[in-house]
Amino acid sequence: MITKTFCQTALFSLLLFSLFIINSCNGQNNSKRSEKPKIDIHTAIITDNKEILQKYIDTKTSLAEKEPMNASTPLITAAVFGRTEMVKMLIDAPVDLNTQNKDGSTALHTAAFFCRPDIVKLLLKKGANKSIKNKYGQTAYQTVSGPYMEVKEIYKGLAAILAPAGLKLDFNYIEKTRPQIASLLK
Repeated sequence: MITKTFCQTALFSLLLFSLFIINSCNGQNNSKRSEKPKIDIHTAIITDNKEILQKYIDTKTSLAEKEPMNASTPLITAAVFGRTEMVKMLIDAPVDLNTQNKDGSTALHTAAFFCRPDIVKLLLKKGANKSIKNKYGQTAYQTVSGPYMEVKEIYKGLAAILAPAGLKLDFNYIEKTRPQIASLLK
């Protein structure tokens, strides 16, 4: 026979156990929120580490952190390296779509120039400003509207500089895709 005292004791024990579990979970969540990942956000993006990027998003830290070389934001870095899923994650975080790097380029300029049609579409859908001009006086459209041969050497130079970070450019694809990107931006 179960006594009233047993039920009260069991209920009290269950309540204490529940409070312990809730407190433990809250403590874990708080410590995870305050822990900054050991890998910097740009490296996480370059190496396609979605788990680390999600930690940055969860802690709302470093989402606007500019890398030292060209002051690119994580969103611009994701556009350069064609990390479409990471772009989605950052856009949904949300981040400022129109932040400019040292040369005045935004993520839209970068996605357009590197011929990332899915990223260009995402940025436009979310309201990226396509009228922003970089320090060369060009909008994202203007970066891809001219003849490929006029900018081929720029692509080659960027490919050489960013190859150690893992960037691979398909020059034939870029030549073929530039007019499609320009059409998206008109």
